[in-house]
Amino acid sequence: MKKVILFDLDGTLIDSTEAIVDSFLSTYKNFNIKPPKIEDILTQIGHPLYDMFVNLGIDKNEANKFVLEYKKNYRQIHTKKTKLINGAKDAVELAYNSGAKLGIVTTKTGKYSIELMEYFGLMKYFDTLIGSEDVKKHKPNPEPIYKALKNLNVTDSSNVYMIGDTCMDMLAANSAGILGVGVEFKYTPIDKLKECSKVIYSGVFEAVSNILDNKI
Repeated sequence: MKKVILFDLDGTLIDSTEAIVDSFLSTYKNFNIKPPKIEDILTQIGHPLYDMFVNLGIDKNEANKFVLEYKKNYRQIHTKKTKLINGAKDAVELAYNSGAKLGIVTTKTGKYSIELMEYFGLMKYFDTLIGSEDVKKHKPNPEPIYKALKNLNVTDSSNVYMIGDTCMDMLAANSAGILGVGVEFKYTPIDKLKECSKVIYSGVFEAVSNILDNKI
């Protein structure tokens, strides 16, 4: 059976820290509200936008208008202020050339995720991309992974891997019955990642290489 590799996006393939932080700060400024500390914003990356704003103190009844304002800012800068993580392009090409089926499972809006992957020339390697609007429940719930596997026509989970940088990725993988492979990034302290994953690599290229070499 071919290997199936699912990738998280932020902190795994791309570093969109600048675009995310700038969009948050612009949103708070627009509503004349004191913004949260940047380090607090970073700890929320990986959650859906609505949850991020609520977790940062915005009332649930107000959060949707903050999300809309954020997206208005984000779509103007997301390609300019996002970069590929070192080794990401090589990792995706290596996995694709090995014959593996590839997918992206992210809490980021699918529209912007596709735009970014096309901007970096990588979307052509993926057979499916599951974004926040494609599911009712997000990671750590396994629903996004189940939908990705359905789109890929995968019914046997024995050779399926989920690469991500947060515990939400690892917990979703575990719940879906596949192997979660952690990668180090600044959004999640390594000690925290160790609490939810026994398999952790320094970056996505190392993770893909070890998956393909059957070292996991």
